[in-house]
Amino acid sequence: MSFAIFLPPQVANQKVPSLYWLSGLTCTAENFTIKAEAQRYAAEHGLMLVAPDTSPRGAGIAGEDESFNLGTGAGFYVNATTPKWSAHYRMYDYVTQELPELIKSQFPVQADGEAIFGHSMGGHGALICALKNPGRYRSVSAFAPICAPSVSGLGKKAFHECLGDGPAAWARYDTHQLLPGASERLPLLADQGDHDEFLSELMPDKLSEVCAESHHPLTLRMQAGYDHSYYFVASFVKDHIEHHAVALLA
Repeated sequence: MSFAIFLPPQVANQKVPSLYWLSGLTCTAENFTIKAEAQRYAAEHGLMLVAPDTSPRGAGIAGEDESFNLGTGAGFYVNATTPKWSAHYRMYDYVTQELPELIKSQFPVQADGEAIFGHSMGGHGALICALKNPGRYRSVSAFAPICAPSVSGLGKKAFHECLGDGPAAWARYDTHQLLPGASERLPLLADQGDHDEFLSELMPDKLSEVCAESHHPLTLRMQAGYDHSYYFVASFVKDHIEHHAVALLA
């Protein structure tokens, strides 16, 4: 596994909070650091940016390179339980345990100052990580998240292959099913382009509905004219980093 990291200038004098970015389908650890133009805003606020890869690479699993939404580049931030995938595809543990432990051992990061955000599949990942770990993250946000992967054409293939056919197993990694039982009401910030070519599969309406029903604080901003690209991410990443900075530097 590889990851990208940005150290703000403040690390010369102090430990800093860490902000984890989870990328989307087909991405690597470099997409965000190259395309999002986030480093300058992280530097202003003194935040460390950590961007892991989206899956293991070269695991040698039959079919792992045949589909954009299964296998390589498509770990979906779950711990696979089916025999074929479970030895390698444990991205949930990697993001929430293994990588943070490595970061804390090697870099000047605050022990209790973590936040998380992401795009598309990574937006899904950020939301479920926050919902499944109350008290762990100080803030969470997402760009065009896959809000209901258990019913979305973008997520069903990976969920079936990696988690089997049990609906309960799928529900453990699905934002719209986790939200009603959430024990922490961490405010959610989400941006969604109204010209997104995947809009029908991202299902932001389900996120809005379940948050309203569960009285979970949500700011969902529909951005006119924006698609699913990193131009969309770069256009609003300043707002998201400021959202996290308020929580991390409080």
